[in-house]
Amino acid sequence: MGKKGIIFGGIAAVVLIAIIASASISQTGNEALNLDMGQTHGTVSTAMGSPILGSDSAPITIIEFGDYQCEQCYNWYHNTKDSIVQNYIETGKANLIFVDLAILGRDSPKAAAATYCAEEQGKYWEYHDLLYTYQEEVNSGWANSERLKAFAFSLELDQELFDSCVDSGKFAKRVQFNTNEAKKQGATGTPTFIIVNSEGQQKIGGAQPYSVFQKVLDSMN
Repeated sequence: MGKKGIIFGGIAAVVLIAIIASASISQTGNEALNLDMGQTHGTVSTAMGSPILGSDSAPITIIEFGDYQCEQCYNWYHNTKDSIVQNYIETGKANLIFVDLAILGRDSPKAAAATYCAEEQGKYWEYHDLLYTYQEEVNSGWANSERLKAFAFSLELDQELFDSCVDSGKFAKRVQFNTNEAKKQGATGTPTFIIVNSEGQQKIGGAQPYSVFQKVLDSMN
């Protein structure tokens, strides 16, 4: 083979390697997004949201659009959610999906992404609960990368795997997809809820008391 043939062959090999690398990166990105674009509840794409809390076959789905730095989300979590879980989710009447609306500050998307790093180890909801248990003021540092890693340690997750996931930004696109979907559904603040059954859906804005949810859920059951 002449010099030109060697050069051409070398260029072709480099191009092939680049194509393979590009495909690998693209595939990794799709895996990180956990693509299942057919998953919807009512008008809402929940493909990138949390695992379902409760029974998959429950006739009602409560979709919560929230931010882990949102004080009103914290209030709803501590004042209302337990009653809904006890009376509707644990009884099979409803289930819950959390969809990120990470808009309040620089640490909001990081905290949201960290929950999916925990999901990889089967601890999404446990990690979710920790964030709403130890929430502090917006962007005060309570949800920076180091604190997020410390929360994982307290759950006895594989620390090296979790830290690598957080540092890589693996789930940043997933969080952005959820935030865009929340805005598309008209969620302008946190928390916002959409309650869905086979006949339609209703929106509830803000950290409303249990009685408001009870009225809507009973009317849709």
